[in-house]
Amino acid sequence: MGLIADLPPGERPRERLFAAGRAALADRELLALLLGTGNKGGIGAHELAERLLTRFGTLHQLVRAHPADLLAVPGVGPAKAAALLAAFELALRSATSTPPASIRSTEDIARLVAPLLANQNRELLVVVVCDSGNRVLGVEPVGTGSAERVSLPVREVLVAVLRRDGRSFALAHNHPGGDPTPSAEDVAGTRRTADAAKASGLRLLDHVVIAGAHWQRVTF
Repeated sequence: MGLIADLPPGERPRERLFAAGRAALADRELLALLLGTGNKGGIGAHELAERLLTRFGTLHQLVRAHPADLLAVPGVGPAKAAALLAAFELALRSATSTPPASIRSTEDIARLVAPLLANQNRELLVVVVCDSGNRVLGVEPVGTGSAERVSLPVREVLVAVLRRDGRSFALAHNHPGGDPTPSAEDVAGTRRTADAAKASGLRLLDHVVIAGAHWQRVTF
């Protein structure tokens, strides 16, 4: 496959993006724009994009890729891997940058945090900080674990809430294995957090476990 510079101007991804809009570009073209240029070995950005899509199969899997897996793709060096990882992280953050006005149900929490948690390959715990009227003030990560578990650091959770002058909060974490069923440890940790929050004048609203497109409430 030739280099992007060898394509007619009307077929180059950057020119097509400005002329037709980003929705008109194929996945391969958008990836090629992120990659920028090929490498010194003569591999073009289009070919690198094809290699990435072939290696990971779907965009969903590519977004979840570990840095080492990206670097294992021939032609992808540290700079290109970093650019991809940064773009993927920005996309995830943008999904939670405009939270709902307030938390009215467990589903509101799940909908808010799912874009941030659903694609993680390790367990990640976040706290959704709210004011006294359950209006969302922000979402903060407070713990990262392994592919199978994450601890619930009660002190860090309360500090995150107080740092934003919160009065109530919700917790959410993911199960990368695909089963949203809360573990006994999830339930026990949630109860400890609820008790500590009450003693501090705060209120734990809910705790949700996200697993891909599914979620389940932690009963406490």
